[in-house]
Amino acid sequence: MSATDSDRREANDPSMPESKNSGRSLNFIEQIIEEDMRTGKYQGRVHTRFPPEPNGYLHIGHAKSICLNFGLAAKYKGLCNLRFDDTNPCKEEMEYVDSIREDVRWLGFDWDDREYFASDYFEQLHDWAVQMIQAGQAFVCDLTPDQVRQYRGTLTEPGRNSPYRDRSVQENLDLFRRMRAGEFPDGSRTLRAKADMAHPNLNMRDPVMYRILHAHHHRTGDRWCIYPMYDFTHGQSDSIERITHSICTLEFENHRPLYDWYVDTLGIYHPQQIEFARLNLTYTVMSKRKLLELVQKKLVSGWDDPRLPTISGLRRRGYTPEAIRSFCDRIGVAKFNSTIDVTVLENSIREHLNATAPRVMAVLRPLRVVIVNYPEDQTEYMEAVNNPEDPQSGTREVPFSRVLYIEQDDFREDAPRKFFRLKPGGEVRLRYAYIIKCEEVVKDEQTGEITELRCTCDMETLGKQPEDRKVKGVIHWVSAAHAAEVEVRLYDRLFTKADPDDLAEGEDYKTYLNPDSLQILRGCAAEPGLAAAQPGERFQFERLGYFCVDSRDSRLGAPVFNRTVSLRDTWAKIEKSETDQ
Repeated sequence: MSATDSDRREANDPSMPESKNSGRSLNFIEQIIEEDMRTGKYQGRVHTRFPPEPNGYLHIGHAKSICLNFGLAAKYKGLCNLRFDDTNPCKEEMEYVDSIREDVRWLGFDWDDREYFASDYFEQLHDWAVQMIQAGQAFVCDLTPDQVRQYRGTLTEPGRNSPYRDRSVQENLDLFRRMRAGEFPDGSRTLRAKADMAHPNLNMRDPVMYRILHAHHHRTGDRWCIYPMYDFTHGQSDSIERITHSICTLEFENHRPLYDWYVDTLGIYHPQQIEFARLNLTYTVMSKRKLLELVQKKLVSGWDDPRLPTISGLRRRGYTPEAIRSFCDRIGVAKFNSTIDVTVLENSIREHLNATAPRVMAVLRPLRVVIVNYPEDQTEYMEAVNNPEDPQSGTREVPFSRVLYIEQDDFREDAPRKFFRLKPGGEVRLRYAYIIKCEEVVKDEQTGEITELRCTCDMETLGKQPEDRKVKGVIHWVSAAHAAEVEVRLYDRLFTKADPDDLAEGEDYKTYLNPDSLQILRGCAAEPGLAAAQPGERFQFERLGYFCVDSRDSRLGAPVFNRTVSLRDTWAKIEKSETDQ
């Protein structure tokens, strides 16, 4: 069974109770929530939060978490907060904060007035740290980070107490006060919890609560030079906000005992942490570190490069919020890590755009066709359907004239038997127009390259199929005299390897960057109406795929079209061919 099938089975297991709202099976988080509501835990409240770190742009994995947290709150008539985990000033910027806000709103969610920052709670967290020192539950430690690791022990051996663990309460209070006052250099001291150095969970072995870091914070400025660790911030922030169900990805499962220990030790309101499997997607990387490296080394054009799995990149490529929400719903919520085939995401956008995107004709690699028996000074306007899936979308008029452009790939001089497009002496129907026949092939005398086809047009075949002959092929075209010249960017998968994180020792994931992930085609010919296309507009180029007007590089009257996705999964054919070999 594939990883995708596994995810779907767990998300839609028929043995699970059904949701009263949707008729589908409840996922395991919904089961927990509904049981909590039944028993009156948290007084029937459901209050979740989405807690991103503002140290990079959000990606499709975050979209799953966003849809889950905001979706659960909506389903159970609860609330969802947006809370920025801004505890590491060295990596955080307001640019990331702004981008996160934009992405969450674009996905269709709103947090109303419930926007918070972990830095809002720095004073309270400090007071709780002092409370733990006073209770003999925390101490200032002078061990270096390397020494802390050595003292921590292993999975099979208990740790050793720090030689500074038995400092007096007064000495710890004094040192912690001086840490906050900025008397000590970075990394020279930490505040650690007195938990259990023999605990089988390494996270419980006297974890660091605060470290010294003389760094400017994007919100608090230079007010602080000590910053709380994530584990000391997470649960307490949830507690302050009265979160009921604190939903995290699976890598935080081993941190849950520490989450519980902190809130219990402090004697404060106790939310429930629940972990689910993060989203892993084939042919891409989700690591913020790797995404940042790709951006900083200019291997992509920026965080919104349409080849990246960032939400801003997907948006620029032409993905819709509806398609992403549908994808997140389709893959479900699982307890175990797996990898989703990227075709599941691609099919989600195909389905949405098939129903909503207007059809147009564009020729990416033009080949000139002259209809020799068509009047030179004549222009007809053919009625074309905007979207056969949407009867309300109506029709448009497309100009037809003596000189046309067709795709180079739609003509073969030495055509195989089952080639149903244009060939010497062969016939083909032009979409919405006539049947034409290729009478002559014109080539460049120097290079032998085909430069023009001379064809005849059967004027009696407009919208008709003659009974005496069958024409199987239908191709698209654009009138040369009326064509809008546009730039088209063909985006493809960023990596050639399905799992670029699965590497042999010494291998670099960048080795598998796809050299053909972007092809830029200039001088493409499109229907004249596309010259006025606006940034963000989406279209189906008939027979070619779905395209979106680029939001960054398009200019008035000079749109740049990004390919969102092909009409079919061409990679499946490539992979099958490689397997057959």
